[in-house]
Amino acid sequence: MSITTGTTGTGTPTTSLEVERAEARTAHNYHPLPVVLAHGEGAWMTDVDGKRFLDLLAGYSALNFGHSHPRLLATAHAQLDKLTLTSRAFIHDEFADFCAALGDLCGKELVLPMNTGAEAVETAIKVSRKWGYEVKGVPADQARIVVATGNFHGRTTTIVGFSDDPDARDGFGPFAPGFDMVQYGDLAALEAAITPDTVAVLIEPIQGEGGVIIPPEGYLRDVREICTRENVLFAADEIQAGLGRTGRTFACDHEGVVPDLYILGKALGGGIVPVSAVVGNRDVLGVLKPGQHGSTFGGNPLACAVGHEVVQMLATGELQDRATELGEILRERLAALVGNGVVSFRTRGLWAGVDIDPAIGTGRQVCERLMERGVLAKDTHGSTIRLAPPLVISEEDLHWGLDQLAAVLS
Repeated sequence: MSITTGTTGTGTPTTSLEVERAEARTAHNYHPLPVVLAHGEGAWMTDVDGKRFLDLLAGYSALNFGHSHPRLLATAHAQLDKLTLTSRAFIHDEFADFCAALGDLCGKELVLPMNTGAEAVETAIKVSRKWGYEVKGVPADQARIVVATGNFHGRTTTIVGFSDDPDARDGFGPFAPGFDMVQYGDLAALEAAITPDTVAVLIEPIQGEGGVIIPPEGYLRDVREICTRENVLFAADEIQAGLGRTGRTFACDHEGVVPDLYILGKALGGGIVPVSAVVGNRDVLGVLKPGQHGSTFGGNPLACAVGHEVVQMLATGELQDRATELGEILRERLAALVGNGVVSFRTRGLWAGVDIDPAIGTGRQVCERLMERGVLAKDTHGSTIRLAPPLVISEEDLHWGLDQLAAVLS
């Protein structure tokens, strides 16, 4: 495939040079598309050669509000001039407002801020185990957590230990015990896996990395009912699905379900700083005592200022409504492609997993062709591509991007 290039002052192709330099000094834990981006605004990015690209990935939903959102940038700039880090050894003046606003958005009492999504998942695991020992009365070191096939909760050694993705898991053992995997969406299997030592069910309400996999209608409601009946915590990983992406504030909202723990990240940092959090009530998060868990950067002033602004933007519901409206366009356009290069697809709000006809090419090949036409997307699991445009994308730009998809599939 060709790569759009410009030249440096010495006549060297700019994109090619930057790709080569990155490959030479970077551990190869990613296989990025050969595009070198230098600027972003709204739903568009520009590479080092001046070519513009429509962003249909939005940083795996970390950029729900687009690139360089003026409200978020203004908040970040203002905070940069004041205070950026104190550690949690001290309290800063942005902390209480952020925690209160996020707690209110979730309808919960307490917030535990962290940085990355994986840190938030690890936090939820620790909290669930401690709650199991101190509140439920599970014998020491016997706590078990039910997880689902096809999950993606992060890449720490604990988390990949309960992944069934060979790329994520193989070569990184030995793994922590205490996890029971059941088929995603299979309620009977989940119920059968619960024992007196089970402390939590940890699932994604929609599996993003799996290809936007949506469980059967009523599944989340039944999981909530089972967890309540069996005195087990329901921990919902809303890191990708939450904060407006699906047309609701949380994906659990589509079934009127409130988990015991919300696990949040990605969009919470507004595409500016890594911000994550675990949100729950005092009877669960209150099991942690000083010194038992923490993070130097978790809940730092810059993160709290940006995160608070994100929560205020979501509190009006306008972005959620926009995701619903544009998501209907996305669904209709993808439906027209079934049988024309698309085998099947799944959408919820402004989020889609699109299964490509293998006769057309792999997901990676389709993403490379889209890149040539000025659209950026990402493949997963071979034949599937994910589409997650920023929620601020215009209807016109969304149609244009889907026109390019139709073109590369024809």
